[in-house]
Amino acid sequence: MGPVPKSNQKDLRQINRQLHEHPETAYEEVFAHQTLTDFLSSRGFTVQRSTYGLPTSFEAEIGSGGRIVVICAEYDALPQIGHACGHNLIATSSVATFIAAAAALDELQKQNPDFQGRLRILGTPAEEGGGGKAKLIDAGALADKDIAVAIMAHPVGPFQLFARNSSSEEGAKNYTGLAGFRLIASHKFRTEFRGRTAHAAGEPWKGRNALDAAVAAYSSVGLLRQQIEPDERVHAVIEVGGTVPNVIPEYTRMNWNVRSPTMARADTLLDRVKACIGAAAMATGCELEYLVSPTYMNLRVNNTLCEAYVADMAALGENVMLKQGKAMHASTDMGNFSHIVPSFHGAFVIPSTEDVAIHNPGFTAAAGTDAAHESALKCANGMAMLAVRVLVDGEFAERAWQDFRHLDE
Repeated sequence: MGPVPKSNQKDLRQINRQLHEHPETAYEEVFAHQTLTDFLSSRGFTVQRSTYGLPTSFEAEIGSGGRIVVICAEYDALPQIGHACGHNLIATSSVATFIAAAAALDELQKQNPDFQGRLRILGTPAEEGGGGKAKLIDAGALADKDIAVAIMAHPVGPFQLFARNSSSEEGAKNYTGLAGFRLIASHKFRTEFRGRTAHAAGEPWKGRNALDAAVAAYSSVGLLRQQIEPDERVHAVIEVGGTVPNVIPEYTRMNWNVRSPTMARADTLLDRVKACIGAAAMATGCELEYLVSPTYMNLRVNNTLCEAYVADMAALGENVMLKQGKAMHASTDMGNFSHIVPSFHGAFVIPSTEDVAIHNPGFTAAAGTDAAHESALKCANGMAMLAVRVLVDGEFAERAWQDFRHLDE
């Protein structure tokens, strides 16, 4: 099959630039939704907007019968720092993958009108903390039994990811991508502490200090960190901490992430964290309530899909690492998809300096460059080849499912 059609490359660059210049946070991706769906419609695809009960999700499909390849597109940004996770590039690479694979599928069906197979692009909003894919699963986005795989890829810098997985920094620089992104599970929730207000100087003994509860919870979990595994993480912020210092705060709210490489370990760690939080509420006489967000499950790496992608990218002149030696201590709701169907979550390198990390303003700038766009298109060519391989090779698709069934949690 050929690369992303040249007739689309200028428009794809424009889309990438527009998304980068108009960052929108989780479930607010109105501009991105309109831009992406308008483009797909202009290319002759039938697009369903606001799918699965989510206003900024969308879906388009081509082909008939047979196996389905789901190509996932993310496009939300971060508060204040915009596309510091490069989701403008994810959307671009996924749309490019869909277009290139659709052109190949069209040729296959012209050569053999009886050929069966479908490509589906799924707009997945709110990866940044909103758990969009978890909600899509609940709404039935992966319920079709013909879905064979789900695929996508994420931009990374050459230093943050590869230097820790290569025998030398120089060796890391030689990689242009990664096939098997290893990301860990994450429980996400907020806690609300409710106490009783009082004059902080005149009669403080009449109050129940909700800020003390938050501080005690934060401090207790800070002490817990010495006793957790090196590959586990707990982080929190106090979102609401009171109003003025001479009033005992009656309400505070905290936002928490509890991460571990597997769901089983994440559940165990969560219990330990909740023990600290509950003790803080009890000690301060405050009421405690949990506001739970969708859990991000660990990303399960499928060797069959990864090995094929590495081979296809090598044929295109790209040196792609098979998988990380160590998991990156980050999480994605694509992990939830990987527990439902065989999934490919690769990565493509965009130029950046060593002091630039994902979720940093420097990465926002890097994600808007022409060089980053070209990296996204190269990755799209490899993902399109992978998608078509799944459609045409039943034995390959079955091997991917066998890998999926035998993966450790």
